[in-house]
Amino acid sequence: MKVLVVGGAGYIGSHVSWQLIDQGHEVTVFDNLSSGDRINLHPRSRFLHGTILDPLALRQALVGQEAVIHLAAFKAAGESMIDPGKYAWNNIAGTIGLLNAMVDLGVEYLVFSSSAAVYGEPQYLPLDEGHPTNPENFYGQTKLEIETLLRWYGKLKGLKWAALRYFNAAGYDNQLRIRGLEQNPANLLPVIMEVAVGKRSQLGVFGNDYPTRDGTCIRDYIHVTDLAVAHVKSLDKLAQGSDNILVNLGSENGVTVLEMLETARRITGKPLPATIEGRRPGDPASLVASSALAHKLLDWKARYSDVENLIESTWKVYRSHFSA
Repeated sequence: MKVLVVGGAGYIGSHVSWQLIDQGHEVTVFDNLSSGDRINLHPRSRFLHGTILDPLALRQALVGQEAVIHLAAFKAAGESMIDPGKYAWNNIAGTIGLLNAMVDLGVEYLVFSSSAAVYGEPQYLPLDEGHPTNPENFYGQTKLEIETLLRWYGKLKGLKWAALRYFNAAGYDNQLRIRGLEQNPANLLPVIMEVAVGKRSQLGVFGNDYPTRDGTCIRDYIHVTDLAVAHVKSLDKLAQGSDNILVNLGSENGVTVLEMLETARRITGKPLPATIEGRRPGDPASLVASSALAHKLLDWKARYSDVENLIESTWKVYRSHFSA
């Protein structure tokens, strides 16, 4: 299948692109490189520089495509609360433009990068797809708004779609084929790696008084290769005539901040200084997925998401960049 990966030079998008090509699909990457990197591109992919906010460039990229995988979103939750207009324009308006162009050009299939941020504060754990959606940040709200758009475009225009609610993406391709580092990362593991290579002096741990086994937040970390596999499986299911798909993607295992830090100290051999800071507003004590529906609908299960592999695969990439 001919697939346009929007945001395909980014961290998750590049892993998805490589997985698509591994499975025999023909990939065009459409990316403005605001957070992506050409180093991540598969040599057999076609690259087009552009943004979903440019209607002409977007339509030109879509000509001849059979499917789209959409990963072009701003994703910093804190920033979304300070600059909601930036997130509304890119994430929501940009997606509307993409959907309209797809409909006009007869591109039938869309796999969308959604987020567990649509749930907000957990009412119960593990979180399943039936959990109420009540985002606590505007980033999560943009993802929820897009899911609503997909439902309506499915009903009114026949769009076939899958929305994949990620938990905490982490890790790198185990074959070291993808080496581009995230720019200005805010997630725990890349921040730990920046401490390990000396780019940061220490790690800030936001709160150690949560009702968890060591007082720090528990999160569900999912290896980016597992995410990539789920995208390809979702696309294949849609092409086989499946109903539209909405599923969680998580490892179903919770890891605390201190557990991640201690494992990283052991694997990297670095002291990794850390200080305890105040809680961040809106940080739930624990977020853990139920991925039972993804197991059922996609025959998918996290295979690479144990903590050791998450850290080892990331450390290999960071070490290769900073070994000098």
